[in-house]
Amino acid sequence: MFIKELTFECYQNTHYADVERAINNYFDMLRYNGQILGREFPIAMFEGWFVTRLVCPEENSLQAIFNSPQVTHALDKLTTAGLLAPKIKTIGEDLNSLECARDFQPSWQVLYTTFLDTCSPLRCGETLAPIPLYRTPEAISNGDRKSAIKWQEEWVNCDELQMNGSAVSSSALKEIGEIDSKLYYRGINLCKRIQYITKVPTYYYLYRVAGTSLQTEQDRKCPSCGGDWKLPEPLFDIFDFKCDQCQLVSNLSWDFKK
Repeated sequence: MFIKELTFECYQNTHYADVERAINNYFDMLRYNGQILGREFPIAMFEGWFVTRLVCPEENSLQAIFNSPQVTHALDKLTTAGLLAPKIKTIGEDLNSLECARDFQPSWQVLYTTFLDTCSPLRCGETLAPIPLYRTPEAISNGDRKSAIKWQEEWVNCDELQMNGSAVSSSALKEIGEIDSKLYYRGINLCKRIQYITKVPTYYYLYRVAGTSLQTEQDRKCPSCGGDWKLPEPLFDIFDFKCDQCQLVSNLSWDFKK
């Protein structure tokens, strides 16, 4: 991931409210297209210009070739608000983030995230490296990419609740770990949509914690088809189960993982 500095300069008299609305709308559209990461973007105000720093998946993430129609429209709104197109400067690589996948057409991919992640939830099945959402074919619309971001936000919220031992942790666990939850329904349909467009088998990750014993966990069957899905060796030290029929992956309960 790369840290970028964006400078917005005024070319005519304007109002702070118009500038704030236009810049934040531009950030929203970039975020929903997968071109920038995170949810909070502080903006420093100066006399006649505004500066912010963002994290992008790749060094060239903000190139116009990756812009969705919504991003292009948001750029036009900047002009309407009295701002020039942003000047973009690369600050450097982000020490605390993951490197993106090198292959955008792997043999398989997985919709996977954790409460620590801000990167793309679409991961390469061969390396688990994130695949930037804007790298998916144009037929994956901005709406589909936004749906992936919204799914990730909800998944992360549920993960945080259960990690913190919240009073609603059991409900949160159901959402991220069971196939009859609303979050699963949204996620698995998103996987099908992505697979249809990318032509790459797209799996869904089911979180697993608790359980009665290590042996019971190892004997678990696929919750969708009831078939055997235990892997001989874990993938990435995370996935212990993989069902190619249902396109699901899961972990041995974290209570029994070594």
